[in-house]
Amino acid sequence: MKTIGLIGGMSWESSAAYYRLINQGMKARRGGHCNARSIMATVCFEDIQALQHDGRWDELAGHMQQAARQVEAGGADFVLLCTNTMHRLAPAIETVLSVPFLHIVDPTAAALRSAGIRKVGLLGTRFTMEQDFYRGRMERLHGIKVVVPEEAGRQTVHDIIYGELCHGVVRDDSRTAYRRVVERLQAEGAEGVILGCTEIGLLVGANDLPLPVFDTTALHAQAAVAMADVKV
Repeated sequence: MKTIGLIGGMSWESSAAYYRLINQGMKARRGGHCNARSIMATVCFEDIQALQHDGRWDELAGHMQQAARQVEAGGADFVLLCTNTMHRLAPAIETVLSVPFLHIVDPTAAALRSAGIRKVGLLGTRFTMEQDFYRGRMERLHGIKVVVPEEAGRQTVHDIIYGELCHGVVRDDSRTAYRRVVERLQAEGAEGVILGCTEIGLLVGANDLPLPVFDTTALHAQAAVAMADVKV
């Protein structure tokens, strides 16, 4: 079994979900008392979110590179970044690694293509919804069209992530707000919806939204288990 390197803490609630899903997945594959071999470097999200909102991405790259070096030095055979937004810095992370980096967009795209979906709605932080690093990879490498909410919808989704979900707060009215956002994406022709922030799965799932749901946390974790479940 390969050792999975996890860069977490953004937020710790979603990193805990990664840990649970990865170990549940490995036990399901191998049975008995088997769990995944892993190592996690956890950053302080207070520092990270402040730098995000200040637009200080060069400094953030340094934080991510340091964490990547830590997990590789600890014996990781490949690395996952347990957050969608910080995949903006995936190229910077890859420059300091000598082991593979499992990008969160790729297993999500594989699931979308398997489901026959060619146009998908994206929920996430404003950074993920508005910048090119996520949508661009999905469209250029995988041929899947991405649509995002209008300005007010993007702000609603973003504020609930940082103001509630990153603190472990789950509210029924926020679930209703997300449903309304997704209904508008459906009206624009979206055939499914990406939960493109690792905290969103804490709030909504397949039974809460009018479109097929693609949870990046679960899909990323499943891909990590498959990548790790080999004889080494």
